[in-house]
Amino acid sequence: MEQIYTFGSYLKNKFGCKVYKVGINISGFTCPNIDGTVAKGGCTFCENDSFSASTGQTQELKGFHLNLKSKTNPNLDKQLQQLEFQFNAISKRQRQEYGAKKFLVYFQSFTNTYAPFETLKALYEKALSFPDVVGLSIGTRSDSITQETLEYLAELNLTKEIWIEFGIQSVYDETLEKINRGHSSANVREWILKAKAKGLNVCGHLIFGLPDESQEMMLETSKQAYEWGIDSVKYHPLYVVKKTALANDFTKGTFAPITEDIYLDVLIKSIIIKPQRVSVQRVTAGINDGSLLAPDWCRDKNSQIKKINMALKPFGLKY
Repeated sequence: MEQIYTFGSYLKNKFGCKVYKVGINISGFTCPNIDGTVAKGGCTFCENDSFSASTGQTQELKGFHLNLKSKTNPNLDKQLQQLEFQFNAISKRQRQEYGAKKFLVYFQSFTNTYAPFETLKALYEKALSFPDVVGLSIGTRSDSITQETLEYLAELNLTKEIWIEFGIQSVYDETLEKINRGHSSANVREWILKAKAKGLNVCGHLIFGLPDESQEMMLETSKQAYEWGIDSVKYHPLYVVKKTALANDFTKGTFAPITEDIYLDVLIKSIIIKPQRVSVQRVTAGINDGSLLAPDWCRDKNSQIKKINMALKPFGLKY
C-alpha cells in the first residue's frame, strides 16, 4: 500500500523531525463578509461565535475589530500577549503528547491578513521569534490580502517556511453566491497565482457538498485548484451547525447535506487525480457536540478515516 503524500511527511522530509502546526486565534481579527465590507453575516455555513480566541484574555478585547483600513491598533500589545500565551500552552502539549520538535505557527481563525500591515508584521515576527518555530501558516481570503503583505511574506519565505491558506471552496460563482462568500472564483485564482509567482507555498481549502453542486462540479473544483498550482490541500465535507444561515435552510428542508457515500466517492476521485507533489493536510472534518445538526456521520472522525482507507485500498493507497 502506498502512503498518500501528507503534509506531515512533507515537513518531516524537509526538517528531519516532527513538525506540528500550532493553531492560534487572535482577538480583533474578523472577515470582510462579516463586518459588511463585501457582505453581512459571513458564509452561510460559518458560526461566527465559534471563532473566539482560546484564551481567557479574549473578553477584554470584545467589540474590537480590525480591517485593512484601520489606522491604529490600540490593542496590539494584548494581541501579542495572546499569541505568546497560546503558543506556549499548545506547543508544550504537542511536545509532551506527540513528540513535536519544531513548529509552524498557524494563524487559523477568521481572516489573518485582514488588518493593518504593521499589525501583521508585528504578529508574524513575534511568532517567528518563538523557540523551535520554523515558519508560519496564514489562513486568509483572497479578497483580504494586499500586494504589500504578499511581498513581505515572500521576503520572510527566503529564510522561513511560509504558507498561505486560501479558502477556495468552489470554482463556481453561482455556488459562491449561494454561500454568501463575497468574492468570485476568479479572485481566488488571481491571488493564488500571485502568491505562487512570489515563491510562496499555498494550501487550498475545498468543500464538497455545497448547495446544489453535483459530483462533477465538486471534482472540477479539485481539478482547477490543482491546475492553479496549490502545493497542499484540505478537503472538507459541508456540515450544518446551529446558529447559521445554512441551519435555517436545513430546517426548512431546502438544503440536504452530502451523504457519506457521495463524499467518499468524490474524495477518492479527487485524491487519485491529485498531482503527486500536492500534499494532503486534511481528508475530512466534523464536530461531535450539540452544535452539529447534520450529517450525523460527521460526528465520528475515526470512523470516517477507517472508511476513507477502505475506499482507498482498491487503489493501493492509504492515508
